[in-house]
Amino acid sequence: MAKPNLRKLNPMDFTKMNPTRQAKIEAAPAAALPDADSYKPNQLANALHPEVQYVKVAQIDEISADVKTFWLEADPARGTQSLAWFSAGQYLSVTLEIGNMKMTRPYSLSSSPREALAGRYALTVKRVEGGLASNFILDSWTVGTEVTVSAPLGVFTYEPLRDAKVIIGVAGGSGITPFRSLAKSIADGDEDAQLILLYGSRTMEEAIFQEEFKAMEGPKFKLVNVLSDETAECCCGGEGCCCEKGFITADLIKKYAPAGDYSIFLCGPQAMYDFVDKEIASLGLRKKFIRHELFGEYFNPAKEADYPADVAPQFEITVRIAGHEQTITASSDVSILRSLEAAGIAAPAHCRSGECGWCHSRLVSGDVYTPKSVDGRREADYIYGYIHPCCSFPLSNLVIEVSPAK
Repeated sequence: MAKPNLRKLNPMDFTKMNPTRQAKIEAAPAAALPDADSYKPNQLANALHPEVQYVKVAQIDEISADVKTFWLEADPARGTQSLAWFSAGQYLSVTLEIGNMKMTRPYSLSSSPREALAGRYALTVKRVEGGLASNFILDSWTVGTEVTVSAPLGVFTYEPLRDAKVIIGVAGGSGITPFRSLAKSIADGDEDAQLILLYGSRTMEEAIFQEEFKAMEGPKFKLVNVLSDETAECCCGGEGCCCEKGFITADLIKKYAPAGDYSIFLCGPQAMYDFVDKEIASLGLRKKFIRHELFGEYFNPAKEADYPADVAPQFEITVRIAGHEQTITASSDVSILRSLEAAGIAAPAHCRSGECGWCHSRLVSGDVYTPKSVDGRREADYIYGYIHPCCSFPLSNLVIEVSPAK
């Protein structure tokens, strides 16, 4: 039988079906349809991808003088019966209310997926000098604090169809947290991969989770501390080096990488990415084998070579949101999202790094600057005039339309 030529079909012929469809609708019983949540696929989707999760702090671990791990459990009294499952490497977007500001901040899950099935998430937060959110969390969260978080988000995860079996993890500072989750997932047998973790710190005192990592070491996991400011004695009894001096270079990666294919997963501050990416370029890896976690918010756009000259220090932004209009003053060197939050406008945001698109808003008029390195807009955003306020900076007075945060 010859296959039909779809290009020869006349779409208008389908309108002839309307009388038949209408007759069947009228002949159908008037009984109400079952509630959407009664269907098993919808129940599963709601469990895995809830719009919001209400949790409370159940336990706080003091990791170091400026680092704490907060264990979160579901809060049934506010409507969350169980926690959504996640993949190692994902993050939660945490909603915070500080003064008159309502904002979100992304924090990687440092616990394992198996611990989520047991009803617990862990977020490890490091104090940042001048960091509004991190300092607020560390200074105000106590056992019993009610917290609102998103479903697990992000794609910094191991995918067997894409990634090599051996992962060289490159971590810096608080970028160690998703690797703790991945190492625990491998130890639990939930991820079939091998992780060699190069953990960059200034000193051993700043390197956290050392005892946990050492307890997990074996054929599928190895920790190598890379110290920039001191030389530490090898702690593995002479059976292979576990401490290196200096920075994470291409030569150091090659020292620990296997002879065949391997993936590189990076998570750390932007300065580390700027350095390590140049080193990785000389390794000749295929692009699919290089994975970056979001590095956080973008600051100081004037350092970019294509940033316009003589930009005024301040502009006015007229914000249309939920049927209301408000005009605020915004600094040209501060992201539009931060300016909205400082004015008490609850704008939607998750990753705050230009990637997820949750904050995308329509630019009605005016000009903005978006650094190429963090411009994660889709083609449709360009076509229909949308920007990501989390990584866009005003170059003139603006009018924007923002969707209200949920």
